[in-house]
Amino acid sequence: MGSPLTKKVTLTGLFFLLFFSTPLSTTTFAQSPSVSAQSAILMEQETGRVLFGKNEHKKMRIASITKIMTAILAVESGKMDEIVKVSNRAVYSEGSSIYLKPGERILLEDLVYGLMLRSGNDAAVAIAEHVGGSVEGFVFLMNQKAQEIGMRDTYFSNPHGLDDHENHLSTAYDMALLTQYAMDNRKYREITGTKTHRAPQEGKKWDRVWKNKNKLLRMYEYSTGGKTGYTKRAKRTLVSTAEKDGMELITVTLNDGNDWNDHINLFEWGFKTFDLVPIVDKGTIKGLENEVYKNSVEAPRKFLYPLTEKEKTAVKNEITLHTPPKDGEWDDHPPNPIGKVTVQLYEQTVGTVPLYLEGTYPEYDKKTFWGTLKEVVSKFFSITVPHG
Repeated sequence: MGSPLTKKVTLTGLFFLLFFSTPLSTTTFAQSPSVSAQSAILMEQETGRVLFGKNEHKKMRIASITKIMTAILAVESGKMDEIVKVSNRAVYSEGSSIYLKPGERILLEDLVYGLMLRSGNDAAVAIAEHVGGSVEGFVFLMNQKAQEIGMRDTYFSNPHGLDDHENHLSTAYDMALLTQYAMDNRKYREITGTKTHRAPQEGKKWDRVWKNKNKLLRMYEYSTGGKTGYTKRAKRTLVSTAEKDGMELITVTLNDGNDWNDHINLFEWGFKTFDLVPIVDKGTIKGLENEVYKNSVEAPRKFLYPLTEKEKTAVKNEITLHTPPKDGEWDDHPPNPIGKVTVQLYEQTVGTVPLYLEGTYPEYDKKTFWGTLKEVVSKFFSITVPHG
């Protein structure tokens, strides 16, 4: 479990099953960086813990960082290898463009690269029409996905972020949640971290060549991706991601005239202040004294959490297990899972991991936090946990 952690073991007849990480409320740490943004957040990717926040729940205009949602829906659609016929509506979209032509046929995957690297509004509309059947149908999918992943203060009115609707709003926190979700997708990661992409152009001998507008990919050695945005009303918006020593961070700033420097400063502060600490290891839980459970209880996956040096001494693990039968022998259907580990920091629960008898737990694929939470909560409400 790790040397700085304390552990408490409890036997009980019932327990409430969850498998999650709950971010602590935003904490002000010593020497937290100052930022120029009206709204900002620094979030850790693995757990969603908010390491820094400034008006992070304030609803604001978000401009082209909207396209993160458009991109991940396209990637998840299963249509990336399909050919899209570009409509007049897409071609005549206002603002930034990848200069599509009416009736042009182009691979959906290339449209997503044009969307993310060059922020093409024409690409956004073409994607929306192909994936959603219409722009309006796609916007419905955008809001449905937003609710699914917990974006409670977000409403999308279009696939590009132009200021053509008054209620197209989100928050720095919600956009960080969206990015956390999207970054769990390998293809999205590949696209958002691409510096230059070449796309064949129908009827032409030369390719389109797009360079990523996200300057952090060239300015900052730990940068892994992100999305820029700007409209007259939203001003400069920026989402970016970075990874160092196995820890991944997400930064979002809204209305920030100094966003490049603010993002670098937030990343540097985060990497300096926090370590991603393994609190629960995958495999056998050590130190259980009851003979029924000794060396026979397992965790299905690691649980890691970003901690400061001071916080490492304040973490406690509480193991809760079903009361074993008096004769030490389970019937044909022992409780599954058999218990849980509850991780607490300063008496606040930050995560819970289910426990299983040796060899009885399912293998967990790499999933997003929200996907795993939804699956396990659904399972809980469909079963009755038996008494010990």
